[in-house]
Amino acid sequence: MTEIPNLDNAAETGRIARFLVETVSLRLKRRGLVLGVSGGVDSAVSAALAAMAVGRERVFALLMPERECSDGGLERARRLCRGLGIRHEIEDITPALEAVGCYHRRDEAIRAVFPDYGTGWRHKVAIAGMMRPGAIPHFVLVVESPDGHRRSARMPAEVYTRVVAATNFKQRIRKALEYYHAERLSYAVLGTPNRLEYELGFFVRGGDGLADIKPIAHLYKTQVYALAAHLGIPEDIRSQPPTTDTYSLPQTQEEFYFGLPTALADRLLHAYSADIPPPLVARQMGMTEEQVEQVYRDFAGKKRVAARSLRDAYVLDAAP
Repeated sequence: MTEIPNLDNAAETGRIARFLVETVSLRLKRRGLVLGVSGGVDSAVSAALAAMAVGRERVFALLMPERECSDGGLERARRLCRGLGIRHEIEDITPALEAVGCYHRRDEAIRAVFPDYGTGWRHKVAIAGMMRPGAIPHFVLVVESPDGHRRSARMPAEVYTRVVAATNFKQRIRKALEYYHAERLSYAVLGTPNRLEYELGFFVRGGDGLADIKPIAHLYKTQVYALAAHLGIPEDIRSQPPTTDTYSLPQTQEEFYFGLPTALADRLLHAYSADIPPPLVARQMGMTEEQVEQVYRDFAGKKRVAARSLRDAYVLDAAP
């Protein structure tokens, strides 16, 4: 009951392609699609589906690195675009981020917790307490000095909001570039969130949450991986763990937001959406009832409240 449904990948690919064609040409009256490609599986699957639906000559991909991006993402994205035969352009957003004070504002906030944080240091934000019954999930700031020494501390709410507000410039500047090129070409902007991200609010308002059409927002991450294999997405992309690619230290989505491995979060969201009682979920998934209830509360609370903040794109319904 808690297993993610297996898709007929060929049928689902065709269904999404039809949805893209109808939405782009009939509803949005646009000539093609623009999307950001990061080197991860969601944007890779979205790019492949776009090329299949509207034709590779009518897909334009933006590769938008900045100085803190993870190693390898840009090259994976470039190889994907070449393999798909879609036009692509690299837009380094570092100068824009420096101009709006992204790095300066964020580092100033970090120094409220670690006064010696400076040039050559790295950092990330992690969530703690997610799976401990009775614990209140909270955010921890992790910093690493140039000599590799790491320290961590619980983040005061004011520091957390300042750090997040500053780093969200990254998603918003990328989206501004996508819309610039979309308007230049009379194309629509294609968003790449999966169902786990879309349902639980793992996006930035006015940033990666903003798009004209979101073709995989009805698919669990597990299903996206299956579709990626069906579409022939390269293994080096399919094997990448889901990351935020936002902070200077390597960081997974599990660490930063979900507090759960992706496959487990998928199954728990599926169970929660199907109103499966926590005792039954606990038995089927080898968890305690208290752990399941803790996750359900988190889903019902802040994550779904955050998700409701943006619902302005065309989204395909979940498969029956």
